[in-house]
Amino acid sequence: MGYTTGRRPWSSDPPTPAGDEARAVRNKIFYFGLLVVVVFGVLSLQLARMQLVNGEKYRLRAETNRLRQVPVMPARGLIYDRDGVPLVENRPAFAAAVVAADVPDGQEVDISLALQDLIGRPASEIEAIIRERKDSNDPFTPQVVKENLSNEAAFRLREQLAALPGVRVVVKPVRVYHESVLMSHILGFVGPIDAEEYERLKDSGYQYDDRLGKAGVEYTYESLLRGVAGARAVETDASGRELRVLGETPAVPGMSVVLSIDVDLQRRVEELVKAGMGKSLNAAAVVIDVHTGEILAMVSIPNYDSNIFSGEVDQAALEKLSSDPAKPMLNHAISEMYPPGSTFKQITGTAALQEGVANAGTMINSPGYLDVEDEYVPGKFHRFKDWRSDLGTMNFYRGLAMSSDVYFYYLAGGYVRDGKRVFEGLGPSRLADWARRFGLGEATGVDLPGESEGLVPDPAWKEQSVGEPWLLGDTYNFGIGQGYVAATPLQMVLVSAAIANGGDVLIPTVVKELRTAEGQSVPLKRQTVKRNLNLDPRNLAIMREAMRQAVADGSAFTAQVRNVTVAGKTGTAEFGERRPDGTYKEHGWFTGFAPFNNPEVAVAVFMEQGNGAGTAAPVAARILDYYFNQLKVAKGGTLP
Repeated sequence: MGYTTGRRPWSSDPPTPAGDEARAVRNKIFYFGLLVVVVFGVLSLQLARMQLVNGEKYRLRAETNRLRQVPVMPARGLIYDRDGVPLVENRPAFAAAVVAADVPDGQEVDISLALQDLIGRPASEIEAIIRERKDSNDPFTPQVVKENLSNEAAFRLREQLAALPGVRVVVKPVRVYHESVLMSHILGFVGPIDAEEYERLKDSGYQYDDRLGKAGVEYTYESLLRGVAGARAVETDASGRELRVLGETPAVPGMSVVLSIDVDLQRRVEELVKAGMGKSLNAAAVVIDVHTGEILAMVSIPNYDSNIFSGEVDQAALEKLSSDPAKPMLNHAISEMYPPGSTFKQITGTAALQEGVANAGTMINSPGYLDVEDEYVPGKFHRFKDWRSDLGTMNFYRGLAMSSDVYFYYLAGGYVRDGKRVFEGLGPSRLADWARRFGLGEATGVDLPGESEGLVPDPAWKEQSVGEPWLLGDTYNFGIGQGYVAATPLQMVLVSAAIANGGDVLIPTVVKELRTAEGQSVPLKRQTVKRNLNLDPRNLAIMREAMRQAVADGSAFTAQVRNVTVAGKTGTAEFGERRPDGTYKEHGWFTGFAPFNNPEVAVAVFMEQGNGAGTAAPVAARILDYYFNQLKVAKGGTLP
């Protein structure tokens, strides 16, 4: 008989109400306990993460909530013209800012809405800035959300600060330009630092909402104009308000810049260029000291207003500038290259003299054209025209003075008649080499951003870039500044300056010196000569005399100036698509120097549409007349 408890292994008795209730209570207690365990487990893990993983981060943030290093921004250096005329100032202006770390979590929307009502910026944009700064590595630096607040708006906001934790009213300097249009291409402007710039410069003391030079001298001399930031150690309360200053490292003000530009000359050159540019979309003029490379005036038309970029940018005005086909934001004196036309004959002529291809007495006849047999199709001839049909036989002086294209076809490419070479020219390689020696095809080194190098073609370049062989016609066009060759007005004025000063290819500059915050002059130590051309003085004398004759009684006669002997060269360069009548639009050029016997300045004038003698040379004459007969006299100089 087996052992038994007397109970069945299962129960067929119906459940009692008391048993169900007890079981439900036990289940509730079990699951509640489980929930408590899970919650405490999650909290424990989070606490461990905060203490072990991010403990140092939160410790530093808590400490920073009490002690902070507040950057002290330096005063940006000023800019003056060569006579000390101030061209810019730092004008204090109110701005609304937020310190993201001091904005309580959960209040971002409320504070953004309140600021929207007070300063007029959309709350969505303010909230996005707050959240972005909270997630950044530097949530403690005030981030400007509205610049150039009126006094009334600033005072109204200041009254509400107690109810707006993290919000500040700060004073920010606004860069104001006194000659904001006249000097725009030289001064440039400052603008907000972008994300890429901030990543590159943050270790140099730049802040997330900083401003820095974006164009012109403001860009090139940024590191000197900016100065060195300081710092102030402060104790703050829970809302981030400063309680007391614990210590301070003062900021070092930026250096001021003294330009080589004479603002009176700049203003007059602009007036003259505008008056003479006719239908040109753009125009440019440069006046330079032929010995130092100092740029006395540099005008590019059209220009823009640098003050558009002070404070918040006027987007409508910026869009208008960007869409203008005349490219007002572009400095046409340095940033755009054009075929130089017959001003290039200064290079061709000098090269021919130096290489022994020609001398002062080299006689060449121009019947008004040059017929050249096709290099691949015997019996087929191409006609290269001169600009006049009555020039006849000329020596070097008259060839350049009358700007004979045929004369310079000979010098550049030589001539073959009836299968026999009757004149040996430079050829494309030697001509290209001399163009490069004079500075074409490379940056001049001017202390302004955005410079074009120009273009010096040769057979290898054409084969690679165009996919065609170099022809004799290419050399002819090259020799008169047409075809593929291109240069900037600054490059061409340096060609004339080199001929004037004895062969020095200068490195031009728009900054003359620096000044400390105390006003002490600091000369710039820099190279002023890129290279010397090692020209035979006799050849230089021939070229100078030919350029003098060009103005005295040649093709550049419209550049004559009373009391001043001018040497120069006009240029009329075809460009664009060929018109139905077989003609092209034309650029107008003049480059030259004065006075002839003791050169002081060189000038270049470029007109996008015009011609050398008719539009560019008369403007150059008026510029030189003002410089020598009015400006120098008014400033205590004497007539040349």
